[in-house]
Parts: sequence; C-alpha cells; structure tokens
Amino acid sequence: MALILGIGIDDLPVTRTTMTSHETMEAEWLHQFGVAPRADHCKGSYIKMIWIRNVKDRLHLNDRVSMEKCVKCHILLFGSILFADKSGSAVYWKFMPLLCDFTRIHESSYGSASLAHLYSVLCRTSRFACKECDGLLILLHIWAWICIPVLAPIPGAPQFSTC
Repeated sequence: MALILGIGIDDLPVTRTTMTSHETMEAEWLHQFGVAPRADHCKGSYIKMIWIRNVKDRLHLNDRVSMEKCVKCHILLFGSILFADKSGSAVYWKFMPLLCDFTRIHESSYGSASLAHLYSVLCRTSRFACKECDGLLILLHIWAWICIPVLAPIPGAPQFSTC
C-alpha cells in the first residue's frame, strides 16, 4: 500500500463499531450531514455515490461545519476506491462512523484497513460458489506486474484493440 499507492499503513488502526440497521445509519447521517438517505438511495448495506455527490454539491461552503461536511463527502467518495463494492457505484455504510471525530481522521491507517479488506475479499473470492470480487483490485494488479514481470505488458509492444 505505502510503496505502490503512497497510502500510509503506520498510523492508528481503523476500528469502530459496525452499524447494521438502516435506522442507525439514518441517525448517523442526520447527525453528521443533517440529511439522511431514503431507501431508494441505498442498495443493501451501501449508499449510492450519486446521492453523496448530490449532498456535496448542495453544500454552501461558507462556514467550518459545511466545509467539514464537504471533506467528509470527499473522503466517502475516495473510500469507494479503497473499499470498492462490486459495481463501483456505492459506498459501504459501515465506514460512516470513521468520520465522527473529524479532528482525528488523519490519524487512522486507511491503507492497512484497505489491505485487510482486500485480503478478506480474496479469501471470500477463493470459494467455489463465489462469482464476483470487489476491493482494491488495482493494488493486486500493480503488485502482480511488479512481482511477477511475466504478467506485465511489454513496453513498446503493439497494443491491439478489441473494438
């Protein structure tokens, strides 16, 4: 994580209580953003990124609180890369509590958490019945190119389009 993507791994561990009920998440959104997603803005345990973008776009950055809300929206949108779902269009809501203490967000090791999430996903994906994979697969892809050079594209070789 640190060498390939430049995301720190030496800070405090990312730990919080996982929220499982939709009502609890609504309360958390109301507390942190002043607005909660409706059921059609969610899919399972995920909140659609388009809704988060709309919340961010409606903010008027004229005071510290609204600026913090904007930064939290950006963190959630960036979190959709570090902790990707299968579709790439939603953010897992279990990461919302990590934004509660805004002054300590920078102290957490999101690189380690993302790597742990990727390991968990790869373990789940190795099962026979699993048909899909999520997580930070670009990290795995780049690591394979670096550590297994046979897999990497040959520089200067012609690239063929499938179109």
